[in-house]
Amino acid sequence: MGNRMITGVLTATAIVGGVGLFIGLFLGVAAIKFKVEVDEKEEAVLNALPGNNCGGCGFPGCSGLAAAIAKGEAPVNACPVGGEKVGQKIAEIMGVEAESGGRKVAFVKCIGTCEKANVDYEYHGSQDCRMVSFVPAGGPKSCSYGCAGYGSCVRACPFDAIHVVDGVAVVDKEACKACGKCVEACPKHLIELIPYEAKHQVACSSKDKGPVTIKACQTGCIACQLCKKNCPSDAIVIEDFHARIDYEKCTGCGICKEKCPKKVIL
Repeated sequence: MGNRMITGVLTATAIVGGVGLFIGLFLGVAAIKFKVEVDEKEEAVLNALPGNNCGGCGFPGCSGLAAAIAKGEAPVNACPVGGEKVGQKIAEIMGVEAESGGRKVAFVKCIGTCEKANVDYEYHGSQDCRMVSFVPAGGPKSCSYGCAGYGSCVRACPFDAIHVVDGVAVVDKEACKACGKCVEACPKHLIELIPYEAKHQVACSSKDKGPVTIKACQTGCIACQLCKKNCPSDAIVIEDFHARIDYEKCTGCGICKEKCPKKVIL
């Protein structure tokens, strides 16, 4: 009886050991056969990136961008959060020169605050700009092109760089990393990325004619063209009944701001 028990234990041990050995060998062979080669440059680039995984670069997170840079499918300074400093570091890893693209920040093309923008009706509903865009005229404000002020951009920003102040979204220029999340979140396409060094901006994107804009908002662009006519650098164009600055031509002289009768140029 005792010998049988010992034999049984030894047999069971041998079976378990054999199975374990087989599994170990199988996993070892599988690891060799299906081994994924790690690109050292890709790993180095990934370590150099800030790790926010915001997607502002257009790739699925920092690992996606690192892979694209390593393959030459994305520029070394593609990370908007890391900026020029990270771009230079990655350029050294890749053995190339980083092109200076300049820092950018988000800008909200509207200053139609609660006091300046007229409203057509009272709204009591979802506090989300994307949902409000489906109600009549895209919201209670008379200007259907203005900031709804319900903070979809605020919730989308991973850097706490944008807040709704007096009914209008306002960007903290120093905190903004130009990731583009707020740009994507705005259903009215009011937010754009502009050069950090830009001295003046047109804070209106209304496509209504002047008389209609005047009735809707005290600070709406009426396309009077005074800014365009007086700009010595030909840096202002009028499109869809509102002014737009060409930052490549703008010298920051400030004449447009002085001439604007509606004070919509900041």
